Amino acid sequence: MYIWEQTDWPNFRWDETRLAKRLAQVSREQGRLLGKMESLGFDLRSEAHLRTLTEDVIKSSEIEGEVLEREQVRSSLARRLGLELGGLVTADRHVEGVVEMMLDATGACEQPLTEARLCAWHAALFPTGYSGMTRVRVGAWRDDHTGPMQVISGPIGKERVHYEAPPAARVAGEMACLLRWFETSDDTDPLLRAGLAHLWFVTVHPFDDGNGRIARAIADMALARSEHTGQRFYSLSTQIRRERDTYYRLLETTQKGELEVTAWLEWFLDCLLRAIEGAGETLAAVLDKARFWERFAKAPLNERQIKVLNRVLDGFEGKLTSSKYAKLVKCSQDTAYRDILDLIERGALRKDAGGGRSTSYSLVR
Repeated sequence: MYIWEQTDWPNFRWDETRLAKRLAQVSREQGRLLGKMESLGFDLRSEAHLRTLTEDVIKSSEIEGEVLEREQVRSSLARRLGLELGGLVTADRHVEGVVEMMLDATGACEQPLTEARLCAWHAALFPTGYSGMTRVRVGAWRDDHTGPMQVISGPIGKERVHYEAPPAARVAGEMACLLRWFETSDDTDPLLRAGLAHLWFVTVHPFDDGNGRIARAIADMALARSEHTGQRFYSLSTQIRRERDTYYRLLETTQKGELEVTAWLEWFLDCLLRAIEGAGETLAAVLDKARFWERFAKAPLNERQIKVLNRVLDGFEGKLTSSKYAKLVKCSQDTAYRDILDLIERGALRKDAGGGRSTSYSLVR
């Protein structure tokens, strides 16, 4: 029997005594982080917000096995946030859709969550009407025309069913109930509301695909409401990605259990706490970047050099070489080498150990 088959579904129960200490700790750390961010200037807060959303969008898709191009995500976010950054690239329609959903969920968090809004998010996730090579009902509840909605793993012929969602005929009613609860004020702690909304949505599984990403967007929306800000400074999806196996295992256990969901909420709060604690890395990177540019604020660097330095400061994958430099800014190898030598002379870059064709360079922080 699945959780939605219980006679008192969806009346979730939990042990407030077991959760009290966790709730207090998460709320305290949440407040501390927001306090630190408020002490920063507008530009640094915007940079931290951009970094966090970039990770959130990328990692939420990675949980579902989909890899998005980081620079496309960052560029799409920067444009929509009105941030003036150099070297922005063009993002494809799919990336734009994921970004649009996340910004709507968090930036307009106080707006009501409705069926129309959820369907618009879903349509944004699947601009071509396909998930891979599979046709999906875009912007509409599933109809189960190919059979019941199941979460399955394993090779063909040896599939394992982890979960089966309520039949399509029940989806409209189930979602109306969820949305009504989400928009009704009660004495449920806002952090618990985020965890419950996430669980409830993925249990109903109302769409053909994209349910996990939308569930995490709803949780982010609830968290943004609890903080009274659309800016995000920690990424729940990034932490869930790190704990993906536990995440899926606990979801399956909860969905096959009773309506007592304390264990799920304990994990959710612990995961949220680890996400907030991990925001220190984002803050450190933002401050490190600010200090770096303070050193070179008056240096007569060209646009190519500024673009490459920003890419490295934002988390360049692998080693910086002259060939990668040339590719990034679309210049010749000789021009790239001259730019690099100039940056070494100014104290912005250093040559790494090794030489020849494998010569690489690192920032001087």
